[in-house]
Amino acid sequence: MCGIAGEIRFDGGTADAEAVARITAAMHRRGPDGSGVHASGPIALGHRRLKIIDLSERGAQPMVDPGLGLSAVFNGCIYNYRELRAELEGHGYRFFSDSDTEVILKSFHRWGADCVDHFLGMFAFAVAERDTGVLTLGRDRLGIKPLYLAEGPGRLRFASSLPALLVGGGVDTSIDPVALHHYMTFHSVVPAPRTILSGIRKLPPATVRTVQPDGSSEEHVYWRPQHVRKAEYAGMSAQDWREATLESLRVAVRRRMVADVPVGVLLSGGLDSSLVVALLAAEGQTGLKTFSVGFHATAGESGDEFQYSDLVAEHFSTDHQQVLVDPARMLPAVDDTIAAMAEPMVSHDCVAFHLLSEEVAKSVTVVQSGQGADEVLAGYNWYPPLAKVPRDRGVDAYAQVFTDRPHSDLAAILEPEWLLDHDPSRAFIAEHFAMPGVDETLDAALRIDSTVMLVDDPVKRVDNMTMAWGLEARVPFLDHEFVELAAACPPELKLAHGGKGVLKEAARGVVPDGIIDRPKGYFPVPAIRHLEGPFLDRVRDAVTDPTAKARGLVRRDWLDAMLADPNTKRTNLGSNALWQVALLEMWLQERGV
Repeated sequence: MCGIAGEIRFDGGTADAEAVARITAAMHRRGPDGSGVHASGPIALGHRRLKIIDLSERGAQPMVDPGLGLSAVFNGCIYNYRELRAELEGHGYRFFSDSDTEVILKSFHRWGADCVDHFLGMFAFAVAERDTGVLTLGRDRLGIKPLYLAEGPGRLRFASSLPALLVGGGVDTSIDPVALHHYMTFHSVVPAPRTILSGIRKLPPATVRTVQPDGSSEEHVYWRPQHVRKAEYAGMSAQDWREATLESLRVAVRRRMVADVPVGVLLSGGLDSSLVVALLAAEGQTGLKTFSVGFHATAGESGDEFQYSDLVAEHFSTDHQQVLVDPARMLPAVDDTIAAMAEPMVSHDCVAFHLLSEEVAKSVTVVQSGQGADEVLAGYNWYPPLAKVPRDRGVDAYAQVFTDRPHSDLAAILEPEWLLDHDPSRAFIAEHFAMPGVDETLDAALRIDSTVMLVDDPVKRVDNMTMAWGLEARVPFLDHEFVELAAACPPELKLAHGGKGVLKEAARGVVPDGIIDRPKGYFPVPAIRHLEGPFLDRVRDAVTDPTAKARGLVRRDWLDAMLADPNTKRTNLGSNALWQVALLEMWLQERGV
């Protein structure tokens, strides 16, 4: 797990190695164990290293293989790197390190851009070809690892972090009006390739971009889950699906044990993370370190779920640590969390993950997390209403249960110059729903949630907040083979028992029944859900700051009404509407935009 950066020039000049070095240095928290920059003609690569596999300097990056004429930087982990290495050695390749980075280099030389089809893992990488001047950028299937792009006159820059690209300079920092619309309506998610800033884009998940020396490029989407009932699974009983689900998850957890450092678990006390703990214990991992976070109650809302995480920790005899956050830490943590965001993220879970990661990083360098199960196995409460909706009414039904507000409501919130005469968020949903590879409305909803919303909300949240403390998070529920299996599973099996039914039944006898039968939980951060006192003051300061007034995104009458009554108005999914606007403004101010 690391931070990568680079530049390729198209105007005949040499790459700006100093700018790449600044971009790289800005990501020091993603990779506190080492750094490097390699420049050759029009291409420069930068890297910050977090040592997970091959702790020696032989695994340092940028990695250059003069014999193959290739150089590379890589962020993530290839879980099957040992198997690929053995295969490549059979083809005559010789290795100078024990790292998965070198496996990427050799794999690219052997299979070209199709090397991604051979990788099991999470990754964002760049490979430069010395003899052709071609730069290839790749991102993993579920977008677990980020890759941001900034095009300028005669050049393209890339980095693992959007703010790092700003440090390089020369970026158009104007607000993208379509991205703003997505942020305000599509559950605060800005789908790739857009970001909130006009001058920065992001490589979509499951995409390889090949950049030629003249600046031309092409993108290839190499994977997309098929949410259809496949012939290969015909005749499977409910019991067969339960067994297949558990075995696939068992394989995913086992893959993510690959490391040269200890691996822990973020244990919320919910079914997903508890099952990860159970499967790690079944693999024989002893002395497993588990971690849970909690907050003091506010406005009558409980701030922890320790009773459940304690139950799991005791059952599996883990080395468990409760992190009960002192209220005095909360307000500073809000600003620290915003500083760690690559893009604006509304979820109050971000603060929880940031504070938890700070404590976890003191004990381990790698953790497994239960993130992603709800999106691939229909765990949210908006899925059951979609189950019987005809396909031709699916877009309306999904927009009604998932989007923050209808397009028409923006006229009362945004200043007139930011209003669009069309609804790009609804158009995006319609386009996604119309793509082939889904059988039912629920299938279409699960596909867009698992390949778009999941990527740019929960997954990005985990990456940003863990990497802020040099902590690598691995997500077995997003093993692409597990996702493919879940996509093919009949919807009624996923919706059973209030959602994730097939997983709940598979977990019987594996985790305590009290975890399976408990109400659905989440990372509660009451102080942000209920804005009052110093938290409301912080919000007020942000939205009334002269910078915010000069920016002119939000109507003053709407803001005045919200500040007078900050906790009543909620989005369709229950988020605090004032916090949504304030978070965007605080993020823009943090970035100096």
